[in-house]
Amino acid sequence: MTVLPEIPPGLLTAYDKGRFYCEMMDGAARDPRIAEIARRIAQIAPDDLKRRAGIAESELYNLGITFTVYSDRDAIDRILPFDLIPRVLTPAEWDTIERGVRQRVAALNAFLWDIYHDRNILRDKIVPEHLVLGNSNYRPEMIGLDVPHRTYVHVCGTDIIRDETGGFLVLEDNARTPSGVSYVVENRHMMARMFPDLFDGIPVRPVGDYGMRLHTALTEIAPSGDAEPRVVLLSPGIYNSAYFEHIFLAREMGVPLVEGRDLIVEDGRVWMRTTAGLAPVHAIYRRLNDEFLDPDVFNPDSMLGVRGLIDVWRRGKVAIANAVGTGVADDKAIYAYMPRIIRYYLAEDAILSNVETHICGEPQGLAFTLEHLPELVVKPVGESGGYGMIVGPRATRAEVEAFREKLLADPANYISQPTIGLSVSPTLIGDRLAPRHVDLRPFAVTGKSTWVLPGGLTRVALREGSLVVNSSQGGGSKDTWVLE
Repeated sequence: MTVLPEIPPGLLTAYDKGRFYCEMMDGAARDPRIAEIARRIAQIAPDDLKRRAGIAESELYNLGITFTVYSDRDAIDRILPFDLIPRVLTPAEWDTIERGVRQRVAALNAFLWDIYHDRNILRDKIVPEHLVLGNSNYRPEMIGLDVPHRTYVHVCGTDIIRDETGGFLVLEDNARTPSGVSYVVENRHMMARMFPDLFDGIPVRPVGDYGMRLHTALTEIAPSGDAEPRVVLLSPGIYNSAYFEHIFLAREMGVPLVEGRDLIVEDGRVWMRTTAGLAPVHAIYRRLNDEFLDPDVFNPDSMLGVRGLIDVWRRGKVAIANAVGTGVADDKAIYAYMPRIIRYYLAEDAILSNVETHICGEPQGLAFTLEHLPELVVKPVGESGGYGMIVGPRATRAEVEAFREKLLADPANYISQPTIGLSVSPTLIGDRLAPRHVDLRPFAVTGKSTWVLPGGLTRVALREGSLVVNSSQGGGSKDTWVLE
């Protein structure tokens, strides 16, 4: 049984974590430094904490740190709610997460190389062929294309949760264009300004070198022969939900932020239009989906991409991160096979376990899901952002039955998982601290090798009892501290 530390009277006096693992209170029992952080927070006057929270909100607004919600006609651009109470990880916990993320990234890259080359994993029936070759994100254009260092997933966001026992589980892999790292860095800047007293004497690993690490990885995959490869960040433009992040990352890397109209293919190379004329481009960090990248290959009506880009890439004259076709690897049905994929390519057991997953496109998985629908979380395999899913225990009977009809109409589009009691963290709600469920998205950057940003994006479900942490569904974020 966990023995919780004594916390002086104050903000945490009435805090009740319930039956869930609490990142701060249970963490304080594991590391005296977390206990010290809890003591310092408990002694902050509620009015002072609310004042600092108000200043932080104003700064976020003034800095333009927003995201876009396309489904809300009345408030399209929103500030991502930021909670001032940090989520703290011990060195041992981070070691497990870091090793587990590196392992998954290595397996994902091996899997992608294989399915676009020899297809051994399909021939050996480790993963069902129809889940790969019939996947909407499988790109025949990638067959036989050799990418530098066999790296397809240059930036990966791995969504991790902690269950009631305190153990870590992977919820999903984001291998296409994962977003949110800008909030990790900005949250740290905000905390340093708002809580210098909280940091005093507490050694926390820095997060400020992400841009440099990403730039280095992109130069490592650039075509050889260029002493100083030019990197650009390709954005869909101002109306994209993550446009703030595109601006942020371009600034952090020290590279131009471009749109499709700023690039042109001539003489078998990609060029960027500048006031001084055309300048060669060697590596592109793209933040738009496959189907918009090149109208000659994918969507012919796309105005966002660059005509002829894929041909230049196939000829090895430019690098693209993340590679085209990585969406197969972060499909939620493929996710169910990740422990087997890791074992197949790396001859290792998964360091971070999956959540138990049932594939509704398979008879046994569908039957189980239909029988236990009120108890399960059911998600569409290709969606993100918390859209199109149902949390059975939080849904009404009418909502469950309506979802049952959707499931029966297209079972292959869904997977189901048990409802996990996500860990909680103290969160400022009004003038008190209350437990709210959280997850974690560490970011891994891969060129020749893989580096994992210490910490990651902690997302918090601000609505009481909610397990959905996505910003598009009303979630917020916290600073994530990894202790030295």
